[in-house]
Amino acid sequence: MNTGNTSDREINITRDLPFPRELVFRAWTEQKHIDAWWGPTGFRNATHEMEVKPGGMWRFMMHGPDGKDWPNKIVYIEVVKPERLVYAHSGDDSVEGGADDVSFHVTVDFDDINGNTRLTMKMLFASVEVCEQVKTYGAIEGNKQTMDRLEEYLAAMA
Repeated sequence: MNTGNTSDREINITRDLPFPRELVFRAWTEQKHIDAWWGPTGFRNATHEMEVKPGGMWRFMMHGPDGKDWPNKIVYIEVVKPERLVYAHSGDDSVEGGADDVSFHVTVDFDDINGNTRLTMKMLFASVEVCEQVKTYGAIEGNKQTMDRLEEYLAAMA
């Protein structure tokens, strides 16, 4: 993987949330919360396992509104509570139909801004081509919808 300037193969999302970062971090790292909001509008999740620690795994199935299932696997690389998550995201090759060609590296920072949270998520892809392909699937809008769902869920949690 190219380790120089990576901006041409990144998708970056920043959202300022009017909630304490400890709450936002819990929403991202506890199964009972993340299953309720993760994914674009109309999607729902079923977590098979979730262990948020370096080397731990989150395996889950995203159920699309069209009835299609999307197996996912996240392997945590770095967990700094309540500041940062770093993980590798891919299809879940342990289930039928789960292996896909798109895997990427994600860094999520939870910055405390006067008691609120600035959430910054950087998705880094292996190549410009893969990044562009993901964008054509609606990744930008899907991430916006996911952040909208997170914000609505946090309002209900608070």
